[in-house]
Amino acid sequence: MTSKKKLQFAFITVVIGFMIAVQFQTTKQPVVRDTRDMWELREDLKKEQQSQAVILKEIRTYEEQLRNYEVEQNNSKKVALQETLFELKKEAGLTEMEGPGIVLTVEPLFDESLIGQEVKNVSPELLKRLINELNSYEAQDIAIADQRIVATSVIRDINGRTKVNDYWLTQVPFKIKVIAKDAEKLYNRMQVSNAPDEFAVENLKLTISQPLDQVTVPAYNDAIRLKNISPVNSK
Repeated sequence: MTSKKKLQFAFITVVIGFMIAVQFQTTKQPVVRDTRDMWELREDLKKEQQSQAVILKEIRTYEEQLRNYEVEQNNSKKVALQETLFELKKEAGLTEMEGPGIVLTVEPLFDESLIGQEVKNVSPELLKRLINELNSYEAQDIAIADQRIVATSVIRDINGRTKVNDYWLTQVPFKIKVIAKDAEKLYNRMQVSNAPDEFAVENLKLTISQPLDQVTVPAYNDAIRLKNISPVNSK
């Protein structure tokens, strides 16, 4: 190969190498720039997604806590209403009650064969006086022949027969059950009461039991009728 051809070959090689270098540099720079920007975007997007996931998780946690609070609040309100309703029913005599107390037994003082007549009736006045006396001794719950005595109870005489609530008191003997705050105190007071003598006048024997740990008084089972009472209009 002559020197001239060598020179031409070298020149062509240099030109081709320069062109290749320029082309490589031209294509290389945008690729590097785009790759870097996309990577950064991906990193930023990943960070945003992670932050959003954390926020959503916290929102779900707070929403769940809020629901739990609402359920607990509703349950507490429900329990409070139930307790209030139960207390009101207790005060109205609409629930069966158990507690310490005494039991009074009313029975004929003398046998029918001795006095020649059967004892069938107890006067309402006699029962009313007894109830008033028991209440003055802090009796809490009273039942006459399993008829619960409440604020609206009526003991009256109808055609010579005594009626307690809606029950005809036509059979003797019967029992009067009493629950008291202090059964011992109630028993002691009844021991010195004039009630047995008042019953004896009507040929009835009033027997007072010893204080009992548990006396069961049934609930009032009739409709409670209230007169001259109307609901208040709330605004």
